[in-house]
Amino acid sequence: MPSTGAWDRLKATFANEFRQLTTLHASDRAWQMPFAAALASGLPLLAGAHYGRMADGLVASLGGLVFLYLPATPLSHRMVSLMASAFGMVACYALGALSHLLPPSLAPLLIPVLTFVAIVVTMVCRVYGVGPPGSLFFVMAAAIGVYTPVEPATLPARVGLIALGCLLACLIGFAYSLHALRRRAPEPVVPPPAPTFDFVVFDSVVIGVFVGISLALAQALQLEKPYWVPVSCLAVIQGASLRAVWNKQLQRVLGTGVGMVLSWGMLMLPLGPWSVGLGVMALSFVIEAMVVRHYGIAVVFITPLTILLAEATTLGHTVPGPLVLARFFDTVLGCVVGLVGGICLHSPRFREIAGRPLRRLVPSRLLH
Repeated sequence: MPSTGAWDRLKATFANEFRQLTTLHASDRAWQMPFAAALASGLPLLAGAHYGRMADGLVASLGGLVFLYLPATPLSHRMVSLMASAFGMVACYALGALSHLLPPSLAPLLIPVLTFVAIVVTMVCRVYGVGPPGSLFFVMAAAIGVYTPVEPATLPARVGLIALGCLLACLIGFAYSLHALRRRAPEPVVPPPAPTFDFVVFDSVVIGVFVGISLALAQALQLEKPYWVPVSCLAVIQGASLRAVWNKQLQRVLGTGVGMVLSWGMLMLPLGPWSVGLGVMALSFVIEAMVVRHYGIAVVFITPLTILLAEATTLGHTVPGPLVLARFFDTVLGCVVGLVGGICLHSPRFREIAGRPLRRLVPSRLLH
C-alpha cells in the first residue's frame, strides 16, 4: 500500500490532470471568423457537388485551409501574410504531388522528402513568426500530395485547383477583414522573434526528424493512409512546452476516441455530395469556434471532418467500423511519436548532445 504522502501526491497529480483536461479557456473570437473559415473550406466542396466533380472540390477545399493563417493585424499586413501563406500551401502541395513522377523503385525517398519539407517549412515559419497552426497545414498539404493517387498528366490541374482554393480563401479573408476591422481595432504587427540557432535550426530539425520517423513507422505498418500519422505527430510536437505537448497528445487521443463515435454515427447516414459539403462546413465552424477554448473538444469534431474529407468520394462503398478504427490507430501512433519527440525537444541534456554535432554542420556566419 502506498504511504499517505505518496497517495496524496497521486491524488494531486490526477486532480491536476483532470483540471487541465476540463478547463475551458476564454475566447474573444467572434462568430464571423469560424463562419468565414467554414465558407473557405466548404464552398469548393459545394461547387464540386454541383458539377459532379467531388474529387476536384476536395483538392480546392485543402487550399481553403490557408484562411486559418489570417492574422489580426492591419489590413495590408493581413493580406500580405495570407497571400504568402497561400503561396507556401500551393508550393508544398505541388512538391508533394511531383513525387508521383518518381519511379516505384524510388518510393523509399518519400520519407526523407517529407522530412526535408517539414524541416524547411518549420524554419520558415519560425523565422517569420508565423503563429498557430504554424507549419501544420503546409506539411499536411505536402503529405496529401504525396499519398493521394493521381495520374501524372493531371498534376498541373491538381496544383491549379489548390491554387483556386487558396485564391477563394484570400478573397474571403479580405471580405472578412473589412468587416472585422470595422468592429475592432487591429492588433499591432509584432516583430518576429530573434532567429537563434536553437529556435530556428535545432527545433526545426528535431521536429522534421520525428515527423519522418512517424511516417516511416506508418509505412512499415503498411497503413492505408499513412499521411495522417505525421500530421498527428506534428500537431502534438509543436507544443510550446513539455506540459503543452503532453496536454495536446492526451486531448488529441481522448478527443479522437469520442470523435470515433460521432464519426461512426455520421457514416451510418446516407451521405451524398451535398450533405458532405454542408457537413464539412458545419464541422469547420464548430472546430474554429472551440479550438481556442478547448483543443480536446475541437478534436472530437476534427475526427469526423478528416474522415469526410479523406473518404468523400467513396463514402457509399466503405464500412464505417474499420475506417474509424484505422483513423484512431493513426492518431494514437502519431501522438506517441510526437510525445517522444516533444520530450527530446524540451530536454536540456538531449539539446546539448544532439545540438553539438548539428552546430558543426552550420556555417559559423549563420550562427550569429
